[in-house]
Amino acid sequence: MFGAGGGTSSYEEAEHADLIVLWGSNAREAHPIYFHHVLAGIHRGARLIVVDPRRTSSAAWADAWLGLDVGSDIALANAVGREIIHAGLVNETFVARATSGYDQYARSVEPYTLDRGERLTGVPAAMITDLAHRYARADRAQLCWTLGITEHHNAVDNVLALINLSLLTGHVGRYGSGLVPLRGQNNVQGGGDMGAIPNKLPGFQDVETDAVARARCEQRWGVGLPAHRGWHLAQMFDAMADGQLRTLFVLGENPARSEADQHRTVELLTGLDHLVVQDITLTETGELAEVVLPATAAWAEADGTVTSSERRVQRVRRALTPPGSARDDIEILVELARRLGHEWGHPSAEEVWDEVRALSPMHAGMSYPRLASTGGLAWPCPDEQHPGTLFLHARLWAEDESERGPRAEFHPVPFDPPLDQLTDEFPIRLTTGRRLDSFNTGVASGGMRSPLRRREALGLSPADAERLGVTEDEVVRVTSRRGAVLAPVHVDPGLRAGLAFLTPHFPDQVATNVLTADAWDPASGTAEFKATAIRVERLDQAPDDDRASQAVGARWT
Repeated sequence: MFGAGGGTSSYEEAEHADLIVLWGSNAREAHPIYFHHVLAGIHRGARLIVVDPRRTSSAAWADAWLGLDVGSDIALANAVGREIIHAGLVNETFVARATSGYDQYARSVEPYTLDRGERLTGVPAAMITDLAHRYARADRAQLCWTLGITEHHNAVDNVLALINLSLLTGHVGRYGSGLVPLRGQNNVQGGGDMGAIPNKLPGFQDVETDAVARARCEQRWGVGLPAHRGWHLAQMFDAMADGQLRTLFVLGENPARSEADQHRTVELLTGLDHLVVQDITLTETGELAEVVLPATAAWAEADGTVTSSERRVQRVRRALTPPGSARDDIEILVELARRLGHEWGHPSAEEVWDEVRALSPMHAGMSYPRLASTGGLAWPCPDEQHPGTLFLHARLWAEDESERGPRAEFHPVPFDPPLDQLTDEFPIRLTTGRRLDSFNTGVASGGMRSPLRRREALGLSPADAERLGVTEDEVVRVTSRRGAVLAPVHVDPGLRAGLAFLTPHFPDQVATNVLTADAWDPASGTAEFKATAIRVERLDQAPDDDRASQAVGARWT
């Protein structure tokens, strides 16, 4: 945030906030650990507002639910910003001292009147006003989002629209007031911290603009580094399509099922000259590979670190001996390097971590002994006397201008609706999400029993189910511009007319990503999983289509 890829606040701050806004986040199911802190805040008197197309289980705890149309987040944020300005609720002292670009931002949101905001979003003007006033007037406010905001073709603009609201009100850089982007999977934060981003070195140091950091890494690694960014995931698949990328090494990922437009994804993966997969189970992607390298389960069979969405780095300790021929990820990578002509020795997890500390200033003070004794430290932690950083950007409130550092910039962003447009042929908006009992494509959770689990089904509103003449558990054909699947119906009262819902958890039952669009955000490379246009047909009324998946309820407990 503001140059560092992490949330500004600690989890505990939700317990002491006056207002918590979950925007595009069903944290009750997708991030239950964080939601425990939200519940603690509610029990202490915090108000909760949920902004989500679905009336989720998180919304059951909310004072207000704003059921916006999928993909209209920028329009809503801009309308909220305009109302804050017109109501005289801007934190003028903070804006003047710590930000830049306010005048341009104010002009950009002026067209987003309450009436226009209601038309663009489906949220009543009175509720837009209520959100604006509550957020601006709160002493401590947490603004939280997750994949509901970022899995769109304009993901970064969505995030910037929310950051604008925090700058407008001064809800950043103070205890209890901040921005909380919850990561979509375990240790996604840690992967970004380590440089698993096309333009970043460890510690979010920019490979293109930070010559000092680049030179430090070059000296340590003994190689020259290109001073330009690499491909993000969507660009890698485009490179496969035009023949530039012919070999792929996949570590702990299942793109054959997790990526949008599954037909295209599988076609590109099978067209590679060489595909290598390193994972703990034989995934669908592994089944396409020439070589599969069996790895260890990092959470139980390996030593290392993991980083949560609050930037907290914690130790992970091996509890089990890896089965069979499974080998630690570090051991596999070191052996591959040796066979490719580079001798890296036999480093332990701690030695690898110490190398990270030597290269990333924000991790420098996080030795293994300190991580063990403290239970974890939040970056930045620049030296071994530093306690870690509970919340970021306190500098913005410094009295001395020289201590405030760079100003935080407003970023005007225009409303841009989903690319997969609704038409008479595809009149229903499909969005995707997660359930409490399952994880991503089901690799880690699909084979486990859960009393909460039900088979994958297409969620439809009661109104749409009645209009289509379908009932609970009836199998229907679901068709998008990319393909079709068969799915049983689940009538969900939390859905509004025109909105449908699926998860990616059970691709052997319903291959959800056969339907989703691979349009992606140019800034982040994230595909627009959340806004697919579909039609739903009864089987006795639908034409035959050999593209339709026949896996319906094939395996469930």
